[in-house]
Amino acid sequence: MTSPAIPKQSGPAPAQSAARVADAPGRKLAFLSTALLCALCAAIFGPILYYLVQHWNLVPDYSHGFLIAPLALYFAWERRRLLARAPVAPSWWGVLPLALGALSLAIGRLGVELMSMRVAFVLTLQGIVLLMLGRHVFRVLAFPLLFLFLMVPLPQSLVNVITFPLQLIATDLAVEGLYQLGIPALREGNIIHLAHHPLMVAEACSGLRSVMALGTLGVVFAYFFRKSSLERLIIVFSTLPIAILVNAFRVGLTGIATHRWGPQAADGWIHMTEGMFTFLLAFGLLLVEALLLSQLVAFARRRRARAAR
Repeated sequence: MTSPAIPKQSGPAPAQSAARVADAPGRKLAFLSTALLCALCAAIFGPILYYLVQHWNLVPDYSHGFLIAPLALYFAWERRRLLARAPVAPSWWGVLPLALGALSLAIGRLGVELMSMRVAFVLTLQGIVLLMLGRHVFRVLAFPLLFLFLMVPLPQSLVNVITFPLQLIATDLAVEGLYQLGIPALREGNIIHLAHHPLMVAEACSGLRSVMALGTLGVVFAYFFRKSSLERLIIVFSTLPIAILVNAFRVGLTGIATHRWGPQAADGWIHMTEGMFTFLLAFGLLLVEALLLSQLVAFARRRRARAAR
């Protein structure tokens, strides 16, 4: 007597099951609920965000903040196909960033510390996404969510600590360059004494603006044009020395112009033109670095291919 054949299981494979979960009606509800909670979060943090935007508008060092949120939204939209395949599985791990956000907000309120309150907003958004959508979706959106931290200005106490050393570095390098060109120059603190006119390297010329703007540009550039994590890290971290060197070059140009045409060359349209030129120079150096990295990676791959033969 033959036993009846057991029909082959026609249920979905694990990958198909994940896709089915991703396409379930509850998925749309989860995303809609998350969007509504994020909008509610933005409304609650409304006064903090208002003064954050005012900070971007009033302090040129952080004017790049206007680009951060649109870029983060674009990065999230670019990952829409990965999001469509990522299963929605709410995770209690989201309570951790929510708790950190609440703690940061409380510290900011008690200490009247703006950075803590602004960081609390970003942490709360991350906690909502992780709590409502789970680890798989959070992993897909990790970069856009972490990118939002770049819109938070540094506290003024930290800026004061960073700015003066940057001024001294720019002054030192500029004086050395002037000396090599045969222009008499003497550094006294952040003041360059030329033959006829002194040139003060003010806080606005410390290079902090270049560091912040070029650092943000480096992150975006590395994301779009580099695939290797190591290459991305190299590009991002190299923006600091590039910004410092280019800013020193700008101070040196101002010193040359002041030596030849007087102190009026340190202000006005000449100074603004120097700023735009040196930022383009910094971006050009970033491109050259990326090209060299590509060549090094290609050379290493060719060597490994020849060694494997």
